[in-house]
Amino acid sequence: MRIIHILNEVQEIGNGIVNVAVDLACLQAKDGHEVAVISSGGSYENLLANYGVKHYQLDQTRKPVNLIKAAIRYRAIVKEFQPDIVHAHMMTGVILAAFLRNKGKSRYSLVSTVHNEFQRSSIFMGLADRVIAVSKAVAEAMAQRGISQEKLWVVCNGTLGSPRSRPLQEYKPLPLQHPAIATVAGMYYRKGIAELIAAFEQVASDFPQAHLYIVGNGPDRHEFEEQASKTSVSSRIHFEGFQPEPQCYLLACDIFVLASHRDPCPLVISEAREASCAIVATEVDGIPEALDYGKAGILVPAKDPNTLAAALVKLLSNPETLHQWKVKAIQNLERLNVYRVHQETLAVYQGLVSG
Repeated sequence: MRIIHILNEVQEIGNGIVNVAVDLACLQAKDGHEVAVISSGGSYENLLANYGVKHYQLDQTRKPVNLIKAAIRYRAIVKEFQPDIVHAHMMTGVILAAFLRNKGKSRYSLVSTVHNEFQRSSIFMGLADRVIAVSKAVAEAMAQRGISQEKLWVVCNGTLGSPRSRPLQEYKPLPLQHPAIATVAGMYYRKGIAELIAAFEQVASDFPQAHLYIVGNGPDRHEFEEQASKTSVSSRIHFEGFQPEPQCYLLACDIFVLASHRDPCPLVISEAREASCAIVATEVDGIPEALDYGKAGILVPAKDPNTLAAALVKLLSNPETLHQWKVKAIQNLERLNVYRVHQETLAVYQGLVSG
């Protein structure tokens, strides 16, 4: 098949949407398909080229003049590449691909992946012939918003064995101060960083050796740093910024926390499980699914620092319980492999091409 993926950019900044699309493009090319990525570019271009994936530059900034230029450029790319499948991962891309596919001689099938269903604009992903949801929770939410069941396919996220990463054993754990609690997340309020800081402040006095490591970057980082600076344990809360190899933190920490308010199916959960972290995460969207509905990690309500703190105390106060949850995390990892995502995505394409 000839496959195009459309993204806003291909920067290595911890964006799960980009990471999923890059993984798919690389594995599809490795499998013998002709694959291209359309985006404004970024540091993953070298990786894509190494796998034989062609990259076309396209600025999709949503300004009237620029969108006209983007439409002209997109039509030229499609005319040159002649795709069988166009796979859009973001809203602007699916609109471009949907409204321009009947222009000229090219006729392709359009697939979209819904990553952030909670965004109002995600309804536009329904313009595609097939809509991939990254978790069952996302599929249910999209169905409630009017996307027909016939269009919806569930392909749960998984990132283990990603072309973007080395084998886990090649990463060295960092010399963190223990017990170490860590999160790897974008610095957005919806990621629950404020609740995590509040929960850590609650437990820190009873566990004076504990430290919190916050790995990631984003627009709300300054507010979280201000919040941390006002606690009595600010010297034990470490803002590490974006790290291209978060595995070094995951391998080193004792407890991994993801306190999101909304999260469709976070890739970091599979990475934390592979690293054998004891995991505490919120019971929202696709997180329970990624944690085998509580078998692989402790689930707590979102926006509830008190319950989160209680879960941390449970793990910090009992080494045997902590060890048990570390062992539970690494059970049933096969389904979180990126090759399963690749094969299930190809099945969606083949259903359209053969149909």
